[in-house]
Parts: sequence; C-alpha cells; structure tokens
Amino acid sequence: MTTDLSPRVVRGVTRIVAAAKEASSGVAQASTQQKNIALAAIGDALEANVGDILAANAEDIETARKRGTEGPLIDRLTLSEERVHDIAGAVREVIGLPDPVGTIIHGQTMPNGMRVSQERVPVGVVGAIYEARPNVTVDIASLALKSGNAVVLRGGSAARSSNTLLIELIRTAVESVGLPEDTVTGIDEFGRDGTTVLMQARDYVDLLIPRGGAELISKVVHESLVPVIETGVGNVHMFIDSNAPVRMATDLVLNSKTHRPSVCNALENLLVHEKAAKRVLPKVLAALNGAGVVVRADKAVEEFAPEGMKIRRVTRRDWAKEYLGLELAVKLVSSVDEAIDHIHAYSSGHTEVIVTNDLANAETFVQAVDAAAVGVNVSTRFTDGGQLGLGAEVGISTQKLHARGPMGLEALTTTKWVMRGSGQTRD
Repeated sequence: MTTDLSPRVVRGVTRIVAAAKEASSGVAQASTQQKNIALAAIGDALEANVGDILAANAEDIETARKRGTEGPLIDRLTLSEERVHDIAGAVREVIGLPDPVGTIIHGQTMPNGMRVSQERVPVGVVGAIYEARPNVTVDIASLALKSGNAVVLRGGSAARSSNTLLIELIRTAVESVGLPEDTVTGIDEFGRDGTTVLMQARDYVDLLIPRGGAELISKVVHESLVPVIETGVGNVHMFIDSNAPVRMATDLVLNSKTHRPSVCNALENLLVHEKAAKRVLPKVLAALNGAGVVVRADKAVEEFAPEGMKIRRVTRRDWAKEYLGLELAVKLVSSVDEAIDHIHAYSSGHTEVIVTNDLANAETFVQAVDAAAVGVNVSTRFTDGGQLGLGAEVGISTQKLHARGPMGLEALTTTKWVMRGSGQTRD
C-alpha cells in the first residue's frame, strides 16, 4: 500500500472493499429469482425518485459548469426524466437476460466414472472507475448483481451528488429483498486517494474496469495491482468505398457522427475512396455542415465542400484524436488497402466500419481490421450492449483477454471446474 495516502482514506476504503468481499459470498449464492426481484426493486426505486435524482444531478451540472467543464462531459453527466426512465428500463431488461451463473460450458464423464464440468461462476468483487456517467452507476450495479457479484463504484467528483443518491437507492432496494446491502458500495467520498487504495486492494477486489478518457484508463492499467479489463478510447473510423451508395453513405456518416457525438462509438475519422469523392463528398460534407460538424481535412477534400463551408486544416495529431464532439477528420484514400493501413496506424481497436457494395472488399475489411467491432454498411453507433442484445453493458473492452467488445453478463463471470465422483483415486 502506498505510504503517503491519508490513513483515514486507507481505513475507509479498506472497510468498504472488505464489506463488499463479505457481501459477494451472499450474492453469489442468490437464486436467479432473488436477483431478478432485486433488479425489479431497483427499477421501481429509480422511477419513484425521479425528482430527487434530477435535483441531485442539477447540483452536479451546476458545479461542472462553474468549473468550466466542456460540453461533451456535460452531455454525459446530464440526466433528464426520460433518461432516468430509460435507465430503469435497462435494469428491467437485465431481468429478462439469461443468468450466466451455473451455466455448464463443458462437461463429460471420465473413463473412471468421475463426472467433470466447467461451470460459470461470479468473479467476486468488481471495482468500476469511471467519469461523469451517472447511468453507468446503475448499469454496472445491475449487471454485477445479475451475474452474482458485489461491486465497488468510483464515479468521479463530477457526478458525486448523482451517484451518491443512486447508490443509496440501489442499496436500499437490494437490502429490501433480503440481499446484502454491501452488494453495491461507492467510494466517491474518498476522492483520488480512494481510487489509489481501490487499485491496490488486491486482497479484496477481483477485477477492475475503468471507463472514461484515455488518461483515466491509462492510469488504471499502469498503476493497478488488481487485474484490469481495459475499456478503450473510441477513435472510430468509417471507410466509404468507391462504389458506396451516396444516400446510404451520407445517412451512415451523419448518424455515426451526430446521433450522440460525446460517446465512444461516435465516428471520429472518415476515409473516402478517391473514386467516390466526386459523387459522395459534396453530399456528405453538406450534411455535416448542416449539422454543425467542424471538418478537419486537407485541400484534396476541401475542393468538394459546399460554398461557404470552412474546412480546418488537418494535422497528423488529429488522426489519433477522440473528439467526443461535433468534429470530424476526413481523408481521401486510393484503395481499401490504404484505408486498412490508415486504420491500423491510428485505430484504438474500438469500432471500424466499411460502406460498400463490393462483397470482396467487405470481406477483406472484416478479416483485416483488428478491432473489437467491425461493421459493413451500418452505423458505428451499434457497438453497444443494448443494441447487440446484451442488455446494459459494463463497458466496451478493446483488449483481447477474457472479454472483447461490449461486455455483458458473461464478461463478469469466470469458470470453476467441478469434479463429482464416488471415491475415485488417481492411479
């Protein structure tokens, strides 16, 4: 344990993670019915307290604005009555998802009569570190609960009022149905030092999941003593091939960029085949301009811009940037291979999409691009647990071990080998 941390913080966080460890045993043994009843109680509690939740959230928004917080962060922080109901609906969707705990992945009877099975079990205690996303508090808590885990949440100072209330509502709901209230706990009151203690609590915490900007994720990955699943930055690309339909390409670019620009699956880099530029770029650039998107590109792209549209000059650094707002870098390429090379050079491994009518090019793109999600003729916004049938998601993993892509219930389980016999001994 780092020695320059406040003893109060060390004691406080250690007490919380120790309580979570104890609670994890109880929730791990809970039946699917018990867990579903708890989730229903959480959904009801959220909808019964919409006014209080919005009031707490308004405090966070006011504080964030006083601090000069940028627009994309404010957007992720903001709750509305509709969003609260959507969050409650997402919790109820988790009720309908199959419980992974106890699922037999592999089973057989050995020649000596011993029965062997590999079964899914909860991870134990999951720690989540994230920024300015009150919805994540509920998403992760509900998925952790359904998969039989206890969870310790560190939601950041920007959403402290919102998260404090949400965690209080969740704990009360969980306890009301007979499960340990420490199944869900938070450590926001202990600030950054508390985050450090959580990252070092290897004796109590089994898995850490960071969600947020590149700086936060890098800090957790490099400093944590607890195993980490890396949820990566979304430097997302779309490649418009030479024969891509103009209307489809325009609609997909606009949806991918403007539907919700502050999230990790929003489009950040657009690559256009030079043979499609004359057909496609005037319509695409006009649509982006109309939506208020700032385009960064070179002179080769600028000549296709509508009159009055100002193109900002692109730099090499721009290709690696996650804008999280209404900005987009655009480049002309000579082939699908050049597009793939560019993606390999700058991709964060999140989501990459090709727009094409060429089946061979589509297959080349799918096979060659190394990312957690690859799409053909779809919006990048579909890289989402709910959109891919997983329900609420813990995050989108860009690593290759254990879990990759949107992480649902199964990503919060591990396996246990079970041997059942009648006195067999090994020869």
